Amino acid sequence: MPVPRNIAVIDYGAGNVRSVANALASLGYHPDLTADPARILKAGAILFPGVGAGPSAMRELDSSGMSGCIRQVIAENRPFLAICIGMQVLFDSTQEGRGCDCLGIIPGEVRRIPPGPKIPHMGWNRVKQHIRHPVFDGIPDGASFYFVHSYCGRPADPTVVAGTTEYGVTLCSMIIKGNLFATQFHPEKSGKSGLRMFANFLEYALGNQR
Repeated sequence: MPVPRNIAVIDYGAGNVRSVANALASLGYHPDLTADPARILKAGAILFPGVGAGPSAMRELDSSGMSGCIRQVIAENRPFLAICIGMQVLFDSTQEGRGCDCLGIIPGEVRRIPPGPKIPHMGWNRVKQHIRHPVFDGIPDGASFYFVHSYCGRPADPTVVAGTTEYGVTLCSMIIKGNLFATQFHPEKSGKSGLRMFANFLEYALGNQR
């Protein structure tokens, strides 16, 4: 069965969607920015950007009906890349604000980065790779990516941790589980390494189709 060629970037009112779409366009792709579950469910690859706070993102997802759509595409093992807050809301819960339940896709909790270095963690930092995967092709171990966050997910299952970053403590900066990919950093703001990661993800998801 042919792989669907279209790329959906989930636009739920709280994501950094334009920067992600521009990064994909620079690679020759034509993403569909959409909040329509029917279009997302037909996509060959789905990207889920996010900025801001976990609780407000969850309110947007729940009120728009997008929560169920995200759970469905991940349950169907469709290629899915979540970014920053997009990654955090995949966990069971977050402590941010007054705390809230999240999507419950990745067992674990989102917690504030422990005191020590300046918070928020903002700027370039290295990502140590813990697994071999095509998404890392052409990206050196220890390559720098751009971060902006005060909270970070702690997976209950350490085997899903694909990348870590040192910032006073060791932070989980990337998760891979089946066709689910999630980054705490922003590939769209991370220069050549970020673009290479997008290209690798889309080639993994779609082959060489554009």
